[in-house]
Amino acid sequence: MSTTSNVSAGKRIEALLDDNSFVEIGSLVTARNTDFNLTEKETPADGVITGYGLINNSPVYVYSQDAAVLGGSVGEMHAKKIVRLYDMAMKMGAPVIGLIDSAGLRLQEATDALNAFGEIYAKQVMASGVIPQITAVFGNCGGGLSVMTGLADFTFMADNGHLFVNSPNTIDGNSVDKCDSSGVAFQSEEAGNVDFSGDETTVIEKIRELVSMIPANNEENMSYDECTDDLNRGCESIDTLSGDTALALASISDNHVFFELKKEYAKEMVTGLIRLNGTTVGAVANRTERYDEEMNKVEEFDAALTAKGCEKAASFVEFCDAFEIPVLTLTNAKGFRTSMCQEKKMVKAAAKLTYAFANATVPKVNVIVNEAFGTAYSVMNSKALGADMVFAWPDTKVGMMSGDSAARIIFADEITKADSANAFIGEKAAEYERLQLSVNSAAKRGYIDSIIEPVDTRKYVIGAYEMLFTKREDRPAKKHGTV
Repeated sequence: MSTTSNVSAGKRIEALLDDNSFVEIGSLVTARNTDFNLTEKETPADGVITGYGLINNSPVYVYSQDAAVLGGSVGEMHAKKIVRLYDMAMKMGAPVIGLIDSAGLRLQEATDALNAFGEIYAKQVMASGVIPQITAVFGNCGGGLSVMTGLADFTFMADNGHLFVNSPNTIDGNSVDKCDSSGVAFQSEEAGNVDFSGDETTVIEKIRELVSMIPANNEENMSYDECTDDLNRGCESIDTLSGDTALALASISDNHVFFELKKEYAKEMVTGLIRLNGTTVGAVANRTERYDEEMNKVEEFDAALTAKGCEKAASFVEFCDAFEIPVLTLTNAKGFRTSMCQEKKMVKAAAKLTYAFANATVPKVNVIVNEAFGTAYSVMNSKALGADMVFAWPDTKVGMMSGDSAARIIFADEITKADSANAFIGEKAAEYERLQLSVNSAAKRGYIDSIIEPVDTRKYVIGAYEMLFTKREDRPAKKHGTV
């Protein structure tokens, strides 16, 4: 694979960090292997610049691979620099950001490089859930290097980057001109490995924005910024946004800020970060419509959970729980998408989402914004899974299935004897909806805490999180779960 970027490793660090804040570590390190006349080649910093600096005055640790030095390939000393950077970051409780542009494993160093590569993996595993890990692909990121992005919490990708395990041309029946499986489109839309993509400048800006919204480590109190928005501000016309919940979340958030993640993957499930009274909150929402910036409807989806959507949401909820970020859900789900492809993955994916919500001990709030039916509702942060507060808009429906479907099953024998089947079904469906589907019925049974007007959603949700600020919840002692 090739890249068209001419931006240097140092320039990327300079653009990422606050002015004059970067301090380099290990600038004099070079390759020490002597095979294949490697000593005759200049390897300044062994192809990776490492150090620390500030993003909006918060400390971060950064490594940036230099494609001008042996293609940015990972050798023994290159890897050791990254490992030592992780050691420092974990001691200090600060995020690690990796700017990737590399040809992969350095062949001249063989097992030395391979062992060092594995040490990076091990260190990433130790850091997982302790400090945030962010990777950004600016050039090539192939083979074993791609695993580093998979072990990170967030992965950004420049438009001209390439992310792959196997190069597209090595895949049977494929080539770059057929399907560039290493490109941004595939990795964002099909694989779901990329949280955000754009040109290099935009990617850098978005990394800075993300770092400003998440905690520095798992022991820091919730990430906070001074709130300049009205805590009692009404969310005007939010009820018209129950389809495109990305817009609804922006309406609820302080100053309408919504940092969406994996925007192009499993679009029927929205994940991202908002702020409520200055506190960062992780948001998960079902989506049935998508609008562009001019508010033109560009896509429609069923109100159904998909395997990809469940996995996307589960991974995000687990990150939020690890770093003490409260979770908000906007629920509008009537079931699971029906297809042979979905059936292959759905059982495990739905289980992962169920586990993520039930296992999370952070404050959890759910707002039902349309329909919540069957198991799909149960796994979407329901009261049964441990949601601390559940709100619902007045016209929502909560239950097993639609009234029409329920009537056809319950009264199957009577329908065949009725003078007018349609009239009979309509009558029984209305009765079922009144008794079993109305939001009032669910509230009377204690499954909904309050029925709220859509315009008051922001006010109620903020109030709920203020009440839940000191929440503490224990789980049975165990090494870890297995789902």
